[in-house]
Amino acid sequence: MSRADELTYFVEGMDCASCVAKVERMVGTLPGAEQVKTSFNKQTLVLDLDESQTPRSQLESKLRALGYVPSLVNVPAGSATRSKFKKLDAAAKIRGFSGQKLSPRLPVTRVGQQKLQLEPSPIASSNHALKPWYQTGQGRLVISSGALLLLAWLFGFVVPDLARWGFMLATLVGVWPLATRAWVSARLGDPFSINMLVTLAALGAVAIGQAAEGATVLFFFAVGELLEGVAAGRARAGIQSLAALAPKTALLLEGGLLGGGTVREIPAEQLHIGQVVQVGSGARVPADGTIVAGRSSLDDSPVTGESVPVNKGVGDSVYAGSVNTDGVLSVRVDKAARDTTIARIIRLVEEAEESKAPTARFIDRFSRWYTPAVVLVSVLTALVPPLWLGQPWHAWLYKGIALLLIGCPCALVLSVPAAITSGISAGARRGLLIKGGAVLETIGTVKTVAFDKTGTLTAGRPQITNIIGLNVDQGELLGLAAAIESGSAHPLAKAIVGAAAAQQLAVPVATQARALPGKGVEAVVEGQRLALSSPKYAATVLGLSAQQEADIARLEASGKTVVVLYSSTQVLGLLALRDEPREDATGALRQLKHLGVRPLMLTGDNARIAEVLGGALGLEVQAELLPEDKLRVIEQLKVAGGVAMVGDGINDAPALASSDVGIAMGGGTDVALETAGAALLRENVQGVAELVQLSRSTMQNIRQNIAFALGLKLVFLVTTLLGYTNLWMAILADTGATALVTANALRLLYWKPREY
Repeated sequence: MSRADELTYFVEGMDCASCVAKVERMVGTLPGAEQVKTSFNKQTLVLDLDESQTPRSQLESKLRALGYVPSLVNVPAGSATRSKFKKLDAAAKIRGFSGQKLSPRLPVTRVGQQKLQLEPSPIASSNHALKPWYQTGQGRLVISSGALLLLAWLFGFVVPDLARWGFMLATLVGVWPLATRAWVSARLGDPFSINMLVTLAALGAVAIGQAAEGATVLFFFAVGELLEGVAAGRARAGIQSLAALAPKTALLLEGGLLGGGTVREIPAEQLHIGQVVQVGSGARVPADGTIVAGRSSLDDSPVTGESVPVNKGVGDSVYAGSVNTDGVLSVRVDKAARDTTIARIIRLVEEAEESKAPTARFIDRFSRWYTPAVVLVSVLTALVPPLWLGQPWHAWLYKGIALLLIGCPCALVLSVPAAITSGISAGARRGLLIKGGAVLETIGTVKTVAFDKTGTLTAGRPQITNIIGLNVDQGELLGLAAAIESGSAHPLAKAIVGAAAAQQLAVPVATQARALPGKGVEAVVEGQRLALSSPKYAATVLGLSAQQEADIARLEASGKTVVVLYSSTQVLGLLALRDEPREDATGALRQLKHLGVRPLMLTGDNARIAEVLGGALGLEVQAELLPEDKLRVIEQLKVAGGVAMVGDGINDAPALASSDVGIAMGGGTDVALETAGAALLRENVQGVAELVQLSRSTMQNIRQNIAFALGLKLVFLVTTLLGYTNLWMAILADTGATALVTANALRLLYWKPREY
C-alpha cells in the first residue's frame, strides 16, 4: 500500500486571494493529493501527496505553469534526506515558513571554550528571504516589459516605420506568461481568469493595429500585480518581525541561581520546560517563564503592546521577546519554543485567513459571475453596434477591448483580504490577538459586551481580609483551605495559598481534589473530606446558622467575596477576600458606552458583592450564575443583537464559545485563550473597546476599498463608451484602483485607537 508524504512548499508569487484559489483548484485535480492547505499570508502550500499517483516533479511543474515558483521547505519523513536531517530549524517552524530570512546554519553551542557546529537543516538552507521587489519574478517582469516598451518607443525616433514591429514584439513577449497562465487556468475549469482578460485585450489591440497601446497595457498590468505583492508583503512583515524578537540563544543556568552556578550558552529552541536561564540587563527573555530570582523592569511592548515597562519579581510571568531593562533575572522556562506567546501569536494570526470575513466570502461569490459578465458585455459592445446599427467596426472593437481591461477584478478581489490582513497585523502590534477575518468583522457589530468579574473587571489579585474560625482556630482554618486550593490556578485559590505561605503555615497534603464548577472545590485532607465553596452552595449541602448568615451578609455588603470551609458534618469557618476593580475598567466601560455598546457583568459571585462592584463601575449586573446559566443568558442576549463575552477562566470557556465573539484576557487560562476568537495580551480591559474600534476601522477601510475599485471602473466605463478613454488609460482603471486599495489598506498598519 502506498503512503502519502506531507509536503510543505514556499510558493513565491502566491500572495493574493485569487492566487490561492488558483493553486487550490489545480492541486485539487491531482490524484493522490489530500489535506490541501494554502496560505497567502505565509505563501505556503501544505498537502499530503502520494507520489506513486502524482510525482512531486509533476506538482512543481504545474505550479510553475501557473506562474509560481515552488520551493520545498520540508523533507518527507522516511526519505534519505530526512533521515540525514532529523531536526528541523525550530525558528523556521515558528515563522511558519512565511518568507522570513532563515539562517543557513543553526546557532553555535558553546561549552566552555569548545564550539559545536550543528548541521544545517533542509529548511535553513532554503533561504526564503523577503526579497526586494526588483528581485521577485513579478518585479523582473515589470522591468523587462517596461524596458521593451521604452526601447520600442525610442526605436520609433530612429526608424519610425519599424516602431510598430517593436511594439508588437514587446506585446508578444509580455503577453506570453499571461497567456500560459490563462490556458492552464482554463484547463482547470476557470476560463474567465484575470490573465485571460488581459491576454485577449493585448492580442486584440495588436489585431486592430494598436500594438503600442497593447504593450502599454501589459506594462501597467504587471505593475498592478506587483503592487498586490507589495501590499501582501507589507502586511506580512508586521507579523514576521515578531519572529525576530525572541533571541536565538539562551544562557542556561546549571547548579545555582544568579551567579551560584555555571552559565552555558545554548540555542533557545533547545530549552526544555523546567530549566532555568539567566537574563542580563538589556537582554531579551528567551522563553516564556516565571522569575525565580531577581527583580527588574521588563519592556513587554514587543509582545503585548504595553507601552510602559512593568516591574516584576519572583513569581511573576515573563514573555519570550520582552526586554530586561535593568537587573539580572533567573527565569524558569514554562513553555517550549513552539508554544511561547510570540509563537502562538504568529501561528494564530497566520492561520486567521482560514476564517474568512462574511464580506470576503461575498466578494468571492460576486467575482465568480462578475468576470464572465464583463466578457459578455465586452463582446456585445464590440459586435452589436457594427452588426445592428451599422457603426464602424474599428471603433467598437477598440471599445470592447477597453471594457475587458476595465472589468479586470484585481482591485476588487484585493480590497477585502488586504484590509483584513492589515487590520489583524495592526491589532497584533497592540497586543490584540484576532483569530480570523470573521471575528474581526463581527466584533464591531456587537450590541452587548458581557464581562466576567474576577480577573476581568477586577485585578484578579484578591487579598484575604477576614478569617473567622468557627470550630477551628484561624491558622488551622487557613492551612486547611490552602491544602484544598493548592492545585488550583483560580485567583481566589492563589490568594489563599499565598496567605498561608506568608504566615509560614504548615499546609497538609490534599488528595482526591476535584473542582465543583461554579460552586467550589473539595478534597480529602488529613483523612476527612473537606469542601471550600460559596455560601449559597454550602447552605444547600450542610445548612448555615443565623449567625453565620449574618456574618456572611455583613462581609458581602462591603464588597467582599466569602467562601465557606466545611466538612460533612459542620462548618469550620469563613474566609473573606476582596478584589479591587481594575484601574482601567471605568474608562473602558465609558468608551464602550460611547461606541454604542452595552456593557454587562455576568458572574457566579454573590449578588450583593456583584452589585457593589457594578455600582462602582456603573454597569448592569447578573450574579450567582453557574456556567450553564451564563450560557442561557448569552443565548438570550444574542436575540437582541451580537454579543461578545470577555473572560479569563475555565468556567468562562463555554460562554466564550457560545457568544458571537469570545474575548480572553491575556492572563487567563489556556482553555479560555484557545476557545476565544480574540485575546487581550495585555491584562487591560481597555483592549475590548480597542477591538471594537479596530473592527469598525477595518470595515470602513473595506467599504472605501470597494468604492475605489468599483467607482474607478464606473468612471472609465462611461468615458470609454463615450470615446474619451484609450486602452492604456483603461488599464489604469484597474492598476490605479489596485494602487489606491493597496495604499488605503496599508494605512491600517499604523492604526491607533481614539480616546473618548
